Amino acid sequence: MSKKIFTSKEIDALAANPYVKSVSPKGITYTDEFKELFIAQTLEGKFPVEIFRGCGFDVEVLGERRMSLVKIVGHELTEKMG
Repeated sequence: MSKKIFTSKEIDALAANPYVKSVSPKGITYTDEFKELFIAQTLEGKFPVEIFRGCGFDVEVLGERRMSLVKIVGHELTEKMG
């Protein structure tokens, strides 16, 4: 888990994003739609930061570690899918 704690203002902004299923001070859960989009765009060669920005996320709020973790999970899923 990331050590960055979201402020109430950041939580409100993240919760307003249609790709966020839920958010708390310590974590964020993305929608299945975002996960599928992330995997598809990763396979097209896009970098995580590009994908997050393109989906309306403030990458400074998320932080590099959170974006990297999503990339790792997405990579594992694509390997399982074959």
